[in-house]
Amino acid sequence: MANLIYQRVSTDQQSTARQNLLLAEAGIEDPVVFEEDAGTSSRLHPLQRPKFGELLAYARPGDTVHISEMFRLVRGTRHILDVLDTLHAGRLALRIHDGAFSAMDLTARHPRTGKLLSTVKFMVQTLAAAGELQRDLHRELTYDGLRAAEAKGSKGGRRPAVAAGKTVAVRTA
Repeated sequence: MANLIYQRVSTDQQSTARQNLLLAEAGIEDPVVFEEDAGTSSRLHPLQRPKFGELLAYARPGDTVHISEMFRLVRGTRHILDVLDTLHAGRLALRIHDGAFSAMDLTARHPRTGKLLSTVKFMVQTLAAAGELQRDLHRELTYDGLRAAEAKGSKGGRRPAVAAGKTVAVRTA
């Protein structure tokens, strides 16, 4: 049974260092790593992401998929249940190593129907909705701050590394 690691970052300015640390601390034996190219859109359904697709094609029943935290794999309630159903169909385990989902058994199914237990489904949907809310609030607050700065005459973005008027001297040197 293989240990499959899935990693993803949202932009090419980010790194997988934190994910690597969490997964290294977990002591996963003989991991096979699937890492999305930086910038692979988080808006893409996880089942449409290239490296996650490769992971699913590589996986065999009994394998375990490891992720550092749920939101490295899914971003919202619509996608999480699709992923859990796909993993269940392939008889794959999911192990989340950090965050609210790390203490949950996301594979618990009803013995007769084989469907995700109602309590697990409820908790997954609730925690995923809370994550969506947090992300959306952060985005709204960022836009509000940028708008307030513009109203005061400030320009958004990073400040120039070289002060205005000194660029010619720097280039000449």
